[in-house]
Amino acid sequence: MAIDQTRIDTLIGDHASRLSERLQAHRARLFPPDARKELRRFTSGEAADLLGVNDAYLRKLHLDGKGPSPEVRGNGRRYYSTADIQALREFLEEGAKSPGTYLPGRGEGDHLQVITVINFKGGSGKTTTSAHLAQKLALDGYKVLGVDLDPQASFSALHGFQPEFDLLDGGTLYDAIRYDDPVPLHEVIQKSYFTNLDIVPGNLDLMEFEHDTPRALSQRDGNLFFTRVGAVLSEVEGEYDVVVIDCPPQLGFLTMSALSAATAVLVTVHPQMLDVMSMCQFLLMTSNLLGVVSEAGGDMSYDWLRYVITRYEPGDGPQNQMVSFMRSMFGEHVLNHPVLKSTAISDAGITKQTLYEVEKSQFTRSTYERAMESLNAVNGEIEGLIQQAWRR
Repeated sequence: MAIDQTRIDTLIGDHASRLSERLQAHRARLFPPDARKELRRFTSGEAADLLGVNDAYLRKLHLDGKGPSPEVRGNGRRYYSTADIQALREFLEEGAKSPGTYLPGRGEGDHLQVITVINFKGGSGKTTTSAHLAQKLALDGYKVLGVDLDPQASFSALHGFQPEFDLLDGGTLYDAIRYDDPVPLHEVIQKSYFTNLDIVPGNLDLMEFEHDTPRALSQRDGNLFFTRVGAVLSEVEGEYDVVVIDCPPQLGFLTMSALSAATAVLVTVHPQMLDVMSMCQFLLMTSNLLGVVSEAGGDMSYDWLRYVITRYEPGDGPQNQMVSFMRSMFGEHVLNHPVLKSTAISDAGITKQTLYEVEKSQFTRSTYERAMESLNAVNGEIEGLIQQAWRR
């Protein structure tokens, strides 16, 4: 009897098109076809926390007609957009005793911070970490460029881009770093619904760089692959304080080029034995390959490298042992605060949102506050490292 064999490429293609169709329907329900993602407004308490002032002080500013006018709802509560919060920052900075109190971005002589977020293994929370970091820095008054270098484009999806529908004619970093006829980086930067946060989205086009580079290397045409990301970022250097690059979970030419462009590296680690073993192999490969890049003239000097523990469960004994092991091995290179595993973060992701985007009322108060405290502590540590690199 003949066995009915299915070609794997046909089967996968069929599954991809069915999944794409279903995702498009899901997206249409969440966001109508012409809609762009919009960010919620922040309560006066949240705005005050972000600015580092008292809520009563914001109320007084509002009553005195100073700064932007918040939206006042039926219950008398005041709500601020991210544009309002930025306008308040600019207003408060004018009267600040020390410069940079409310606008903490680059000063004269400060270099652009390029933070490359990497891990070899999927599921380490790399994209979640990148997205929350980019958004929190934007909320804190930094001008941020988020770059999605992962062909799977989860970072883009979190920010309202559906790669297979929105980027049919290109529009990724590949367009700016390709060897033939590259476009200026400005052409692929998109404004996001977050004040202070611009995005370079990703899609499968990024894989082309992995295919093109061996050909360029064989032709020895003087095009050094590892300089390309850094070179295009220099085109917009004066417009941003921080660039956050979400790398693919493999050590290809894209990741190596991003590492060459970086001033800082963040390695996400899920504290499980298999993940740490995988990271060990990743670090060995990274060291070897970057050694080669360095010998070829690549700049391998960094302001800082840190490991961030992600999806951490404090009650899990083996995880605690693994965290202690990493701290004993790497000391200060492990961030003091871990990102807790939280249903609040994963539930927000189902609707393609981060914790900074969802309303607190969607979760039990303790769940939301524990997750938010964890994220803010991690991002606060990273912000401290940025300021340290600027010698503040």
